[in-house]
Amino acid sequence: MAIKKLDSIFRPKRIALIGVSSNPDSVGGITLRNLVGGGFNGVVYPVNPKREAVFGIPCYPDVKSLPKVPDLAVIMTAAKFVPQLVRECGEVGIHGLIIMSAGFKESGEEGKVLEAQVKAEKAKFPDMRVIGPNCLGILVPGLNMNVSFADGMPKKGHVAFISQSGALCTSVLDWAYESNVGFSNFVSIGNSMDVSFGDLIDYFGQDPNTKSIVLYVESIQNARTFMSAARAFSREKPIIVYKSGRFPESAAAAASHTGAMASEDSIYDAVFHRAGLARVFDFGNIFDFTDLVGRRRIPKGNRLAIVTNAGGPGVMATDSLISLGGKLVKLSDETMQKLNDYLPPFWSHGNPIDVLGDATPERFAKSTEIVLEDENVDAVLVLLTPQAMTDPTATADAIAKMAGNTTKTIMAAWLGGASMREGTQIFNNAGIASYGTPEQAIKAFMTLSDYSQNLKMLYETPKEVPVSFQYDRNELRKKYLENVFPKAKILNEDDSKMLVNDYGIDTTHPTPAATEDEAVAIAEKKGYPVVLKIYSPDITHKSDVGGVALNIENEDMVRATFRNMVKTAAEKRPDARIDGVTVQKMVNTKGGIELIVGTKKDPIFGTVMLVGMGGTTAELFKDKRLEFPPLNEQLARQMLESLKIYPLLSGWRGDAPKNIDKLIEVLIRMSYLAADYPEIEELDINPLIVTEEDVIALDARIVVDEEIMKQPAKEYSHLVLRPYPESLIKNCTLKDGTEITLRPIKPEDEPMWLELLASCSKEAIYHRFRYDFYFDSHEVASQFCFIDYDREIAIVAEHEKEDGSKELIGVGRLIADPDLETMEYAILITDKWQKKELGYTLTNYCMEIANVRGIKKLMAETTKDNKPMISVFRKLNFKIRFNEDTTVSVNKEITENL
Repeated sequence: MAIKKLDSIFRPKRIALIGVSSNPDSVGGITLRNLVGGGFNGVVYPVNPKREAVFGIPCYPDVKSLPKVPDLAVIMTAAKFVPQLVRECGEVGIHGLIIMSAGFKESGEEGKVLEAQVKAEKAKFPDMRVIGPNCLGILVPGLNMNVSFADGMPKKGHVAFISQSGALCTSVLDWAYESNVGFSNFVSIGNSMDVSFGDLIDYFGQDPNTKSIVLYVESIQNARTFMSAARAFSREKPIIVYKSGRFPESAAAAASHTGAMASEDSIYDAVFHRAGLARVFDFGNIFDFTDLVGRRRIPKGNRLAIVTNAGGPGVMATDSLISLGGKLVKLSDETMQKLNDYLPPFWSHGNPIDVLGDATPERFAKSTEIVLEDENVDAVLVLLTPQAMTDPTATADAIAKMAGNTTKTIMAAWLGGASMREGTQIFNNAGIASYGTPEQAIKAFMTLSDYSQNLKMLYETPKEVPVSFQYDRNELRKKYLENVFPKAKILNEDDSKMLVNDYGIDTTHPTPAATEDEAVAIAEKKGYPVVLKIYSPDITHKSDVGGVALNIENEDMVRATFRNMVKTAAEKRPDARIDGVTVQKMVNTKGGIELIVGTKKDPIFGTVMLVGMGGTTAELFKDKRLEFPPLNEQLARQMLESLKIYPLLSGWRGDAPKNIDKLIEVLIRMSYLAADYPEIEELDINPLIVTEEDVIALDARIVVDEEIMKQPAKEYSHLVLRPYPESLIKNCTLKDGTEITLRPIKPEDEPMWLELLASCSKEAIYHRFRYDFYFDSHEVASQFCFIDYDREIAIVAEHEKEDGSKELIGVGRLIADPDLETMEYAILITDKWQKKELGYTLTNYCMEIANVRGIKKLMAETTKDNKPMISVFRKLNFKIRFNEDTTVSVNKEITENL
């Protein structure tokens, strides 16, 4: 398996260094010295046809001459030799490569050609994995293995650091030595020709020595792999990311407001948010936040208390906290009483807790201990400034000793110079994150608390929003692909609104008019007042050319507006084809809020959705939120609640709230539209008017992706997340005649899933989980109902009861390995529905799904006393093995005939 093959790189027993030289200051010389002198407990083979020995170690002319096949080969020759060397490594069976050589795509067109040659050679050996080219190498402190040209070795720790920048790696290592922070793995991936961020997240996500992952990202290439891997592990292991290149100097011209507003960085921000990652925006915060996470003291929430011996730093920390959206925790009455009893009468009597300038080490430590005992407090920041009576070192020692009695987060900021260094070192050794300023500490803390909140929001159970469609979506799609999309790259307003309306989003209906007389006739038929808009396939932003006129109330106004609008548009856009105007009924939007809703197809992350403040000022204020389809109720609600304009939607200063439920439905319908049409490059609804009663699209514009029209895309390849697999919904009948529906689970099923488990006996639960499984909590249920359909499928059996309500009576779950080659299968049937062949029906259907997905092998495990399920496995020709304990292991090659 591809991910497992990474063991050849990170757990090698034999390493070949190809191109190593006797120059101690060369890349090869430093790497050899790091390995041999660093305590690596394996075999190192220097390879260089021009050397008999390097540093007294015998040298081999090529990899074919090596006495044993190495697990890992490190290439550090000139770039032009690399393709040939990759082929030679593959031919002798080397599974792991690190290419340190530079001179590939980062160097220009010739380098890109050379890198393509390397890829072509690598492709001949599917079992080979490659890090690089143009990388610093890797360090695995737990194995004393420094396969890089970076000096020194950081201490063993629990943070995996992955960077596209080799220069940044050396800076981080320097900081790590000084701060005494350790790493489980340290990786420079360079150009990421093969091994990507997603691969490494999958690998380190399964590594028991890695508790958190830090990423330095310049660009992401395989977006779907990255998103899938990050979502799989971000819940269990914090993943921190710094994205460089946030503000590129130029961007491609956009044909819509959505295209202009959905910048590259805002899309990356949406990716990190949806994946549950913690993002830091300042370069220095990488170190601060890595320090905090590396100490393994993760706060459960964002409730902060500050203990200080001076008012000024406390105010600085408070200002920083509030400016970043945080709040000081209100201490409980019990805590206040304890502090009043212990501290001198002139303490601050609130948070920040000012223990006064004459505070002894004992007063600092005891006050901090009292505050940490408060159930309202998630974390404490201890601030110390040097004063005449202050003993920074002894105070740090007292805090460090006290910290051993709590699991809550403690941060420290010892403000000053040389007199603070010893205390700071005490914190580093004790696993307490320390900072030079209060602001640094607050930024790190807020990033961590934002991350925690992000995860919480990511797994909030959505409400069920019934969404039905007036037309068959497949037939609808056929109509637009054959008759509408071929008309023009930018569809006219009428065609654009027609598609939006077909997806259940109310629109005004414009009718084209080529002459004044036609415009008058249409206006009188629709009824005054009306709206006139310029009708041109070449003009996207109509207002910019005077192409929108509202409240036209009679024939004379129609004629005058028609003439002026066509004339003005022709003068401002002489290159544009103008076909007249469109006429539509004027909608009463009094009290309505203007929003923009749209989609844009990003070349890396596929289709992204946007909602924000709309109208002509949409791009000016840029009050927006991006997300990736598909959406559910909770995601759509989060998008709206994150907007600055949201208070106007929810009811501001006595105004009636707008129809937010209908607006959420509109966003969900838009996500269906986005998922169904990879042929849409950009889509704008601007403005979308939201009133107390309704949500109406007043204008719409669709830009067609002509390349996709020529070469149809694979289903859902334009989405970074696999949508709910509707195609897997199947109706069937059990042997007793009961009709059931088999379908994939969804987040909205959480209440029914909990009822399902509650109706099972302890024996049934034990057969499924093989321990006394405690399921009755949202945290547990979300792990089983919020799934990534790319690598996990849970098929529920749904039954409609006599009263019309529905219940889940069984569930079969398939979980794939990261390489999508094997799947682990588990099944649970409620006691009431056993012995009705539901187990056979569910298992057989799950096998069909695995076969369609290209899975090679299914595996499952149960207990010896689970005879009904063992019987099902026998019927379906699984291989069954009874283990020495009470378990039974079964497996089946899916390539067999089903």
